[in-house]
Amino acid sequence: MTTSPNPPSDPTRPPARRGPDLFARLTPGGERNLADTLRGERAGGVLLLVGTLVALVWANVWPDAYASVSHTVVGPHALHLDLTLAQWATDGLLAVFFFVVGLELARELTVGELRHPATAVVPIVAAVGGMVAPALLYLAVNLSRDGGAPEGWAVPTATDIAFAVAVLALVGRGLPVALRAFLLTLAVVDDLLAILVIGTFYTDSLAWLPLVGAVGCVVVFAVLVRRRRTSAWLLVPLGVLAWALLHASGVHATLAGVALGLVVPASPAATARAHGLPDDPEQSLAERWEHVWRPVSAGVAVPVFALFAAGVTISSDVVRGALSDPVAQGVAVGLVVGKPLGIVGVTWLVATFTRARLAPGLRWGDVIGVGLVGGIGFTVSLLIAELAFDEGSGHDEHAVLAVLAASLVAALVGGTVLAARGRRLRASTDPTTPHPADPAGTEAPASPPNG
Repeated sequence: MTTSPNPPSDPTRPPARRGPDLFARLTPGGERNLADTLRGERAGGVLLLVGTLVALVWANVWPDAYASVSHTVVGPHALHLDLTLAQWATDGLLAVFFFVVGLELARELTVGELRHPATAVVPIVAAVGGMVAPALLYLAVNLSRDGGAPEGWAVPTATDIAFAVAVLALVGRGLPVALRAFLLTLAVVDDLLAILVIGTFYTDSLAWLPLVGAVGCVVVFAVLVRRRRTSAWLLVPLGVLAWALLHASGVHATLAGVALGLVVPASPAATARAHGLPDDPEQSLAERWEHVWRPVSAGVAVPVFALFAAGVTISSDVVRGALSDPVAQGVAVGLVVGKPLGIVGVTWLVATFTRARLAPGLRWGDVIGVGLVGGIGFTVSLLIAELAFDEGSGHDEHAVLAVLAASLVAALVGGTVLAARGRRLRASTDPTTPHPADPAGTEAPASPPNG
């Protein structure tokens, strides 16, 4: 951001008060949590990519075998759980993914970046902007064209945290830690908004008795984890029962994972009270469980979901159909254009109309790069596409193809921007790199990034 030359300072006047930094330095605990998340999601992003590639090869080389396995029914009919393997991957395994999301939300709201309004406002409003802009672009495309399907408006609104972190792992060396934390926090808020959208707009019918039973299970779960009853033999069956009841209620069963994760004690003080410890432990119960379940989510649940969700047949007819389908066009424009437009635009509005400013060492190019990477929509986007479009409608395959293509474009463009910025930051902090003299003598070399 450019500024006009400063007038001579008056020694009798107190210095002007500067507003809070956007993407400020993290606390030591926040940096530790960030490092743990980066390690887990980095490996998960690689496995997610592998699952996607296997699905594409399998569905195109052996389509009959892929369809046969996907539609194999497993589960007890008496409990209305006779689901196909693809449905088990969507409704069952993704509950583990959303349980980890719930733990992340609990931690962020209690001891993380979302506990203070000053630090929470930017990722929250950026996530809202990153959801509203692509939804509006999608609706603009689909409401103005014959054959449009407005019900898919939420498909391009989600950011995939695993793929986004994988891109940061490849190109993010030298970028400030706070910028990476902003992307992760934004993705967590983005997941929360997606959860609200799924529960509100993609619930066809509601059975109140199973829903009340599911809520009761969550309440009992919350009481147990706060009263030193943390045995897996007790809590896992209770969580499965909550999931089954929510599935029977008509609400998407994955939301049970979020609810269970949110009630886990997320601060060391709350964990000490729950376990009767004399001193606060180094890690809360939510953090410990996050370390246990994140590998299961990133290494098993999400890749297997991708294996059954990303298996779209790529033929000339399918590609031509997708190129002319307003659904695919809206999804692609929403992710590649709408996501960065909403994230960067809202962040700029916060910086323009409040006292907040970019933290030292950051430039708007960094924010643009994060906005572009935010256009990588995969796991939740594919889930919403399954909920929005019936199998065999034509829109379902086109939406999946658009999510894959748009996410690839967002990853390549966003990764290129962040890689270039990282190189410039590393060069500016390298003592062996010559810096041109500043003729005005007013600007020091850029400060080292946070971390």
